[in-house]
Amino acid sequence: MTIKAGDRMPQGTLKRMTSEGPRDLSTDELFKGKKVVLFSVPGAFTPTCDAKHLPGFLQRAADLKAKGVDTIACMAVNDVFVMNAWGKSSGAGDKVLMLADGNGDYAKALGLTMDASRFGMGTRGQRFALVVEDGTVRHVFVEAPGEFKVSAAEHVLSNL
Repeated sequence: MTIKAGDRMPQGTLKRMTSEGPRDLSTDELFKGKKVVLFSVPGAFTPTCDAKHLPGFLQRAADLKAKGVDTIACMAVNDVFVMNAWGKSSGAGDKVLMLADGNGDYAKALGLTMDASRFGMGTRGQRFALVVEDGTVRHVFVEAPGEFKVSAAEHVLSNL
């Protein structure tokens, strides 16, 4: 079942890099008492993700925060080391929290996986953006295959 507006976010654990190394981040820590924009990309450093999706959220971070967003988080089915390297190379800093869903468990719990085997990438998370308030989904923006429109920072911002 695919997550929809009004649903509670499923319980899960993602990984993020800290100064002490990789650390688990529970979904309770991520969402409880906060307004969060969680966007997902099929893969770090992949063309659209690297050239448009992440940069859009970096460029619009201040605008999103001005609309009451506490956390902007980028999730991909990549390991924590790759997500950390991508965040560093993109200049994510403290603007966007880079989260690894290494085995795709959280994308699966959201019902938002895709088969990218024809690209040699196995099962990945779809391209999407969610607006979550205190653990409840307010908006769901899932891209059609090959599209990049509704999960873009500008579209999310226009719906806040």
